Amino acid sequence: MIEDKETIDEFLARRSADVEEALRKAAEAEIMPRFRQLAAHEVDQKNGPHDLVTDADRGAELFLTDALAALLPGSVVVGEEAVHANPATYEAIQGDAPVWIVDPVDGTRQFVHGDDGFCTLVALAHHGVLRGSWTYAPARDLFATAVRGGGAFLDGERLFAGPPAPGRDLVVATSHPDYTTDEQKRALLALRTDGVAPRPCGSAGLEYLAIARGELDATAFSWEAAWDHAAGLLLVEEAGGAHLTLTGEPFRITGGNSLPFTAARDAATARRVASLLAGTGPTAG
Repeated sequence: MIEDKETIDEFLARRSADVEEALRKAAEAEIMPRFRQLAAHEVDQKNGPHDLVTDADRGAELFLTDALAALLPGSVVVGEEAVHANPATYEAIQGDAPVWIVDPVDGTRQFVHGDDGFCTLVALAHHGVLRGSWTYAPARDLFATAVRGGGAFLDGERLFAGPPAPGRDLVVATSHPDYTTDEQKRALLALRTDGVAPRPCGSAGLEYLAIARGELDATAFSWEAAWDHAAGLLLVEEAGGAHLTLTGEPFRITGGNSLPFTAARDAATARRVASLLAGTGPTAG
């Protein structure tokens, strides 16, 4: 429980490990028992065949909503499934209370197909500023954390993304076409140029982790849903990376961004990808 007059920084210093424990318990109780064990009645479509929800998503989000709100009284929780049920819930991201942003199973499609490329994402934000980040890939036994100003870590080891190796193509994970407008498709097509190797993205959270680890150069995403991006953006920032929208500004979790946007392993790569997406950059690497 947060103490009287305790700051968010003090709370994170004191209770970050408890947040990690909540994620581990949610996965143990609600996600992993259903991994590769899902029955047909435990899987539903939301907005189409690529937008799935399972009993694991619902159960893990309920578990985390209770656990996180108890850790930080006065905070609110914005979870993907709660927002799907009541879109007005999303407005809490712009409010005055500390807000937990939760994606209980990021990569639900992979989870449904028995692929281990999924994770649970939690971020803590206040007044639109990301303060803490937790990324847990239970099937791969990977846990990444970040606190603003305190660095990014994977299983306790400091992460440094570093610049891409010179002379090779930039590998950029891009949005699925189903989640892009015609204008955004045209912007993403600009990445099909010399010096850039675009590929479809998997779980957004794991793509952000790959950037923080220096295994992926950048992303180019066309949607704003904070639960997909919040944890990963802080992780990338604290590993030395950067993110930019088409207008050259950092991505805002409160919305209103010019899309697509990029997150990248260093500022120079972010500027290069953003300029290509905006149609203002060179056509060759």
